Amino acid sequence: MLTREWLVTNGLGGYASGSVAGVATRRYHGLLIAALPTPIGRTVMLSHLGEWVRLPDRRTVSLAGEERPERAFELPEVLTEFRLEMGLPVWTFHVGDVAIEKRILLPYGQNTVHVNYRLTGGGHGVRLILRPRLHFRGHELPVEEGYDQPCRLHVMSQRFEVHAENNPQLPPLRMTMLGRDPQLVLEGGNFEDFFYRIEAARGYPSRGRVWTPGRFRAELGPGEECTLIASTESWDTIQALTPQQALQAEHARREKLIEKADPAARTGRAAELVLAADQFIIAPFSRQADAARALAEGDQARTVIAGYHWFTDWGRDTMISLEGLTLTTGRHAEAGYILRTFLHYVKDGLIPNMFPEGHNEGLYHTADATLWLFHAMDRYVTVTGDRLTLRHAIPVFVDIIEHHLRGTRFNIGVDPRDGLLRQGAEGYQLTWMDAKVDGWVVTPRRGKAVELNALFYNALRLMERWLREEGQDPKAQEMAQHARRLCESFNQRFWNPQTGCLYDVVDGEGGDDPAIRPNMIFSISLPHPVLRPERWRSVLDVAQRLLVTPVGLRSLAPGHPDYKPYYDGDLRVRDAAYHQGTVWGWLAGPFADAWLKVHPDDNEGIARLIEGFANHLGEACIGSISEIFDAQEPFTPRGCVAQAWSVAEVLRILVKCRHAAGEQRAGMPSAGQTWSQAVVHA
Repeated sequence: MLTREWLVTNGLGGYASGSVAGVATRRYHGLLIAALPTPIGRTVMLSHLGEWVRLPDRRTVSLAGEERPERAFELPEVLTEFRLEMGLPVWTFHVGDVAIEKRILLPYGQNTVHVNYRLTGGGHGVRLILRPRLHFRGHELPVEEGYDQPCRLHVMSQRFEVHAENNPQLPPLRMTMLGRDPQLVLEGGNFEDFFYRIEAARGYPSRGRVWTPGRFRAELGPGEECTLIASTESWDTIQALTPQQALQAEHARREKLIEKADPAARTGRAAELVLAADQFIIAPFSRQADAARALAEGDQARTVIAGYHWFTDWGRDTMISLEGLTLTTGRHAEAGYILRTFLHYVKDGLIPNMFPEGHNEGLYHTADATLWLFHAMDRYVTVTGDRLTLRHAIPVFVDIIEHHLRGTRFNIGVDPRDGLLRQGAEGYQLTWMDAKVDGWVVTPRRGKAVELNALFYNALRLMERWLREEGQDPKAQEMAQHARRLCESFNQRFWNPQTGCLYDVVDGEGGDDPAIRPNMIFSISLPHPVLRPERWRSVLDVAQRLLVTPVGLRSLAPGHPDYKPYYDGDLRVRDAAYHQGTVWGWLAGPFADAWLKVHPDDNEGIARLIEGFANHLGEACIGSISEIFDAQEPFTPRGCVAQAWSVAEVLRILVKCRHAAGEQRAGMPSAGQTWSQAVVHA
């Protein structure tokens, strides 16, 4: 339970997360990580709680695990069950005949957390004691960052406000406790030292101080509840809903998410992934200019958090994820919001690679994110028929293509000698294989990368069709001419008869790179495949034999000198393995698309391809899918515990399989149904 984690998000980029055992093992763990406006960004406010119950015999028993520098980890012996209900975490504790149920909720659209306790068993009442531990710190900052002076506590009846004296730009953390006879016992404010186990294992500072004003206490009788609320919102917002009303509203919202999803996504694992997908779609609250501009145009700003805990919104991840997160789930309006939000950011023919935490401006060092935008728009228009958004986008798309034809930033441009797209700038990692540490670009792939040319060919063919449909035949013919030349050169240059598959990069710094990587799959999987059909089967056979695992595809085939079977250790060691064998879950999606083009009736084969993810939903972040996995058995999950494109692509392929099998079941359980099969028993 110490290695299994839970996650609840608020639709703004803020979240609550921790280990099932109740211990903060990461710098990113906390009960309220608030999404605050730029330049602040996401901030740990309420780190965690000390939790105890005082029994009728006056014994005091801890509900949460404790891990301090001065002693080893102590697991709470009273924790008997953890489960997800409608994607929300629920703990059950037993002390003799006393049973307590705990729930955590972040009301949607608020930087607020509700931590609720209910006495569900036992004939006598107990006293609940909670010690809030605060750490006003940017969630990416080391745990050693923080206080050089105590916080200031402002008391107003049963409402409390805590101000960070060392950071006056932060809003106060407002806290209250609702229940029978709630009290805050003030203890003058104390610092406590804590140890963060995972930070130590990853080579980061692992000892930090938190501040506590004292302890809350409340009485719990049979069937009674009490709730600790912590928030950066106004008191009017905090008190707008009771805890019971907030929980009912959130369950109703989640029921609607399931109800409007594709019919094949309304039951079982697929429904669980629909709820997981919701965690990544956000209103970019920290970039308030986005919201103001969108509202002025009668629109709304939306984006995608690439992964929890440390990713912000990334252009590439957003475009790859868009189909699974929004179209498969029936969130068509939000798909349009996302596309129009990113269209505003096109500059020099590129969309941003990512938006750094606490910044309004994006970084544009990417060669593929912009090409994925064409694919995302194609999927969106195919599903929604929204020609208006497409018409507004076409001039931007034409400009993007022209920038690529004549050359743009980072040496991204078409080689006039063969029509292939090349890229590369010293010190930059421009493809999705983008690991970099201390100035070392691990896989620079400078030259003509296989997936970039597949994506550019797909974009040219899409533009040809869209321009013809809009009556712009001369421009469409120009796009077709560029596509034909690229296709001819691609099939001449990228085929490697020695391996029976494709070079990963041609005209690279060391010549043509024969490394067997999953990037070649995109030459088949995209709607307009650039590779000739007679070579598809050979490429897929190589990929299936060397790259496919139960949880995605290896990023490099075993046997290569740079192959790394495990992703573990400090930052440099991990980044050296990030794209050198490490398995990526999202790649199961494009491999499935390619496989079905060659084996259109092999739906069972695709089902087997993603069956490994079923068990994974009960490890790492329960109910979600990790970013990466070790390249060797047992394929240990690594990296971000919840990753947008992993969830999106597995959900998309799962629904695709159900459609192919005719399994479009429409039934939906009630709000009380436990969706997750990932139930943990102590």
